[in-house]
Amino acid sequence: MNIKIIMNKSVSTIRGTMMAILLSLLLMIEWVYADEVTLNFRDADLVAVINSVSQITGKNFIIDPRVKGKVTVISSKPLNEDEVYNVFLSILQVHGFATIPTKNAIKIIPDATAKQSAAPLTRGRKGPGDQLITRVLQINHISAAQLVPILRPLVAQQGHLAAYAATNVLIISDRASNIERIDRIIRQMDRKSDSDIEIIKLNYAFAAEVVRLLSSLNVTAAGRKNPLSGQVKFTADERTNSILLSGEKSDRLQYRAIIAALDEPVETTGNTHVVYLHYAEAKNLASILSNVGAEIIKAEAKNIPVTKSGARSGSVSVQADEASNALVITAPASVFPALRAVIQQLDIPRAQVHIEAIIAEILLDTSDELGVQWLIDASATGDPVVATQFAGAGASITSVASGIIPDGLTLGLGRLDDPKLNFIALIRALSGDSETNLLSTPSIVTLDNQEAEIIVGQNVPFVTGETSNTSTTGAITNPFRTIERRDIGISLKVKPQINEGNTITLSIEQEVSSVSGSATSAVDIIINKRSIKTTVQLEDGELLVLGGLINDRVVDTVQKVPGLGDIPILGALFRSTKLTKVKQNLVVFIRATIIKDPVKARALSRRKYNFMRDLQLENYDEDNPITPVLVPFE
Repeated sequence: MNIKIIMNKSVSTIRGTMMAILLSLLLMIEWVYADEVTLNFRDADLVAVINSVSQITGKNFIIDPRVKGKVTVISSKPLNEDEVYNVFLSILQVHGFATIPTKNAIKIIPDATAKQSAAPLTRGRKGPGDQLITRVLQINHISAAQLVPILRPLVAQQGHLAAYAATNVLIISDRASNIERIDRIIRQMDRKSDSDIEIIKLNYAFAAEVVRLLSSLNVTAAGRKNPLSGQVKFTADERTNSILLSGEKSDRLQYRAIIAALDEPVETTGNTHVVYLHYAEAKNLASILSNVGAEIIKAEAKNIPVTKSGARSGSVSVQADEASNALVITAPASVFPALRAVIQQLDIPRAQVHIEAIIAEILLDTSDELGVQWLIDASATGDPVVATQFAGAGASITSVASGIIPDGLTLGLGRLDDPKLNFIALIRALSGDSETNLLSTPSIVTLDNQEAEIIVGQNVPFVTGETSNTSTTGAITNPFRTIERRDIGISLKVKPQINEGNTITLSIEQEVSSVSGSATSAVDIIINKRSIKTTVQLEDGELLVLGGLINDRVVDTVQKVPGLGDIPILGALFRSTKLTKVKQNLVVFIRATIIKDPVKARALSRRKYNFMRDLQLENYDEDNPITPVLVPFE
């Protein structure tokens, strides 16, 4: 018995409680006697369709308030209960909704929030095609993480795909039919590979040189890695002069044939060989190889025959050609392989170290002076002359009278026109405040175990000697003066040494010097100098602090006339006081970064370049451009 259910727009919009109740009762009575049903909906309300499916399948539904829409289903074939429910799931998928089964009911919610709900977790058991499920797929032979970018476009936008590397599994949350499709794709990809590792021992060629040639084969003309040979990896074991190959068998066969063709004896016309260096300097290796060759000759001296001239036939000569950075080696056939092995181990790229420093110096120099000087002249009447003079009071009364005005406030009081008694009182007050704030951020890049220095300052001349002759007439003849120039400013000298485990040993010499601007009694200018010389260890990229409070000095000087200077209040007229406070603080921050590959070097260069470009952009005036702005770092 078949029942055909047709809901058009007029039926879906029937108003009245009685009609809805009668329709539901009719469906319940007819479904009891029916085996199949034909569904045809035209612009039917989605909630009404859910109600009909609930009556047909006997399932309970909890409907989210956001579940709304119009449904159109055209069918001419009768469907059983399971097929009706599958069609219902397809209807929900088309409208962007999903079902989440619970113990007593099925929740209908939007797709966007369905994956965070308790979607059914299946293990190889197929569910309804459009049912939202979560499944864990075990990957056996390939990496699950490598499959994520390949399979992600196949998963629905609202779905979820992730890899768990610890157990090499994929976690997928999507419609059951789509997960089955992805599972079939994975089974075709997840197959055991014939990838293996083999060791090829060389008899004539050198492993490091052959690996360098093979690496050049994997690079295209544009400088990119050749994708066809990217599955093969190789490395050199210089201790046994062997090459380790890993990859698919077919790819390894191709490279093994190339290696066999390269591992052939080289015909030579004598014992002289030319070895071109890639990284080391020829003149530095020449002396080392000469000593190594001499030691090998000594070890084999008992087995080397003596020529007619009585000299040993075995000798080693190593000459450096700096123009081509090559070594010209003359050595017996038994000695040259050992020298070549030494060259391979020494001719390697050296890591670089990027050293950044922040130099912060704060100098505070304050002084307060107050002094009173007296001059009483009664010499016209035969009485003595009385005067006071203090070093801390600055210029004397006589120098002021001659026109020399000292720093600060100078106040003179007195009488000079009396024929019997004249007096002068000179009061001087001075307050000085000197503050220096120096901040510098020098940075430098150098090779491992290579000293580097950066200086930012001036080259100041200093007089070191002066002579002159005086003639009989009193004129100066043949004047002579010697001058020495010194660098004054900020200098940083470092020598890094990279240790095992990315630990760096730094020999640091840092100096901050300047010409003193304060008044002094020295015969020549005074140089303020602050320097740090130390050797430290720090990890790659760590920040280290050097220096601190250098000087904190307080000088309180009091000069007075005995007795009179101790009188309360009036004693200030007979004394001079000077208070000086000097505080000097120098802090240096050092950070060293190891650069082992061009990628890291490029990242550091980009950061510095963009910093300078940002500074230019901040100060750039479009109406009055002074310098062009740097182009963006590519």
